[in-house]
Amino acid sequence: MEKPYIQHEGKVINTDSKFTHVMAIALDPRTQYKDGVIRCITNREGDVTVKGYVDRSELHRVKGNSLEHFEIGNRLIIKNEKEIIDSLTPQGWDFIGLEDPDIWIDEATNLMHLYFTIPIRPSAKMRDDGERIKIHLGHAVGKDLDSLEMTMPVLMDTVQLSAKEVSIAPLNSKGFRYNLIESRDRQTDTTYSIIKVAIAEDMGRLWKYGDTVFHPKEHNIPWIGGHASPGPLLPKSFINVGEGKLLGIINGREANQKMGDKIKYGMFSVGLFIYDYENGKIDWVSPEPFIQDSEAITITFASQFVETNQGEGILYAHVDDSFVRAYSLNAESIKSLLPKK
Repeated sequence: MEKPYIQHEGKVINTDSKFTHVMAIALDPRTQYKDGVIRCITNREGDVTVKGYVDRSELHRVKGNSLEHFEIGNRLIIKNEKEIIDSLTPQGWDFIGLEDPDIWIDEATNLMHLYFTIPIRPSAKMRDDGERIKIHLGHAVGKDLDSLEMTMPVLMDTVQLSAKEVSIAPLNSKGFRYNLIESRDRQTDTTYSIIKVAIAEDMGRLWKYGDTVFHPKEHNIPWIGGHASPGPLLPKSFINVGEGKLLGIINGREANQKMGDKIKYGMFSVGLFIYDYENGKIDWVSPEPFIQDSEAITITFASQFVETNQGEGILYAHVDDSFVRAYSLNAESIKSLLPKK
């Protein structure tokens, strides 16, 4: 039997003196996945293995001459970006750049919807007074990457809840979508990254927070014991796991570790899950990680899947929030990792 995945050699995108760290690639299916967007780190303060590091980011265009090699282009221009961001940024707060893009094409209109994280940090004094970062799920729409216009976020930070890292679910039989997002649960001793449903009746207007469908504290799965984030949902043509359900990629991190006055992050790995998109429920999460990159010190985090042939596809993940790697997936071998029906 073939391996469930094969790690490609080298990097999908060559970094340079301008951007030494890139991550979170998102590709346009209408261009055969040759055009897209990537998050580029313009400045990094701190250590990615320790809580408290700060990345400042820009979204840039990428163009590929194959599915294994892309070049970074100009900064993505989004009409109305400044006006929207200014309206979301309270006085004294600091917008640190758009992050973590996801592209979704509306087949009914052929319009492109781009979703992204909008992080806004309070000043140091405000943090001392108890203020915490605001994380909104931003949105822009247009015919293509050349004509995007930003709208208000589809999900706003509510202090208790935040929204990022969206996974777009198919329409259910009721005519809306139970999308998935990464949110948070701040408890006395720690903050967990959790997965929640986001109820979307209109993909370009305000969504609603739904149920929590995965909380690391409530499951005895060590590799995903601290933080959980939804990744790409795989098409039924790649693997069919039943009516109203999809196999998906889930990103999980081990529980944080306290080391003196610092909090050290555990390993972030890529796993599998089965999502009941008809009812907005996660049926199963893999008990072990699916992928840990051979060079990863602390992070392997998947962001994009491309089906290439019957039962074959490429998964893109970023390693240590620094470079993007490709992995070839084999559907028949992956089936052996799934629960028996």
